This record gives sequence, C-alpha cells and structure tokens, in this order.
Amino acid sequence: MQLVVARIGRAHGIKGEVTVEVRTDEPELRLAPGAVLATDPASAGPLTIATGRVHSGRLLLRFEGVTDRNGAEALRNTLLIADVDPAELPEGEDEYYDHQLIDLDVVTADGAEVGRITEISHLPTQDLFIVERPDGSEVMIPFVEEIVTEIDLAEQRAVIDPPPGLIDDRAEIASSRDESGESGESGGDEA
Repeated sequence: MQLVVARIGRAHGIKGEVTVEVRTDEPELRLAPGAVLATDPASAGPLTIATGRVHSGRLLLRFEGVTDRNGAEALRNTLLIADVDPAELPEGEDEYYDHQLIDLDVVTADGAEVGRITEISHLPTQDLFIVERPDGSEVMIPFVEEIVTEIDLAEQRAVIDPPPGLIDDRAEIASSRDESGESGESGGDEA
C-alpha cells in the first residue's frame, strides 16, 4: 500500500535542500536517510533521501543526485510516497493510519447511524473525519477523544459522542448579553 508521507516545499539554500510538509506521524521512520520514496508526479522519482535535519522548526531534506538550488526547486510540490505493508500498525495504542479509518461506519453511543468516513483532513490543531451521511450530505467530526470515544477496527466502526449541534440542529446557543437589555451605562451628565 502506498501512503503520502510528505510534500516538497521551497528550496532551502544553494546545496539542494528542500523544506517538506510532513504528512506522517512517523517522520523519523518514513523520512530517514536512505529511504527510497516514490513520487507524484512519478517522473520526479523515485527519490532517495541523502540527509535530513530540522532547521527553525522545519524538516529539511536533501536527495541523492540533487546538488543545487535549481534541482531542488524543480521538485517543489512533489508528493513523497512510501510503500507500507497494509498489515503494519502504528506504534502507539490509540494511533491509526488513514487507510484504517477510511470507510468505517460512524455511529453514536446509542447506535444511531451517522454515516461513513470518506476522508481524513489533517489540520494543524487536530484531525477531522469527513463523514458522508446517508442522505449524501457531509459532516465534519473532530477526531478528539472527547467526541470519538471508540475505534473498533474489527467491527469497522467509529463510535462518537457528539456535542449538541455537531451532527444535528439542536445547538444550544448561549448569549453573553444581559437578558434585560440594559447596558449598565448612565445616559446623562450629572454635575
């Protein structure tokens, strides 16, 4: 199975290094020196990682055969793809690969059907399940412990405990205004 593990960004310096947008929870394994990665577009690869280092919070990679800025810039926006054994599981107990979660049925704790996971959106703050509902509409469900209470790969389902308004229209609206409508300020000048 092939998984996208990174996207190549801008060239860094003049010796062929590039910045990368990491798309794996295991960069030390997937993006280590010596790793051979397929590419999208395929014409850019395969690429073998020569060196990797962190600079100012960003991962920088250099590939064998890419020795200057022009070569590095030519790789911009290329996706790096690793071959992963489908039976391989992440090291952490509550960690999952995207391919394990796609197509899981999503149900509430009381068994009500919500839909099916069609995509995982990786945002800087959290991941989101994109769930297709039976009527064809989509709902986004934050993949956080408070909402996604159970992932059961054997039963192919994700159990959620959604807050009001997440998957229905029963949102509880709280107002910060004083219900009497008074602003608390006096309207005239006193001398």
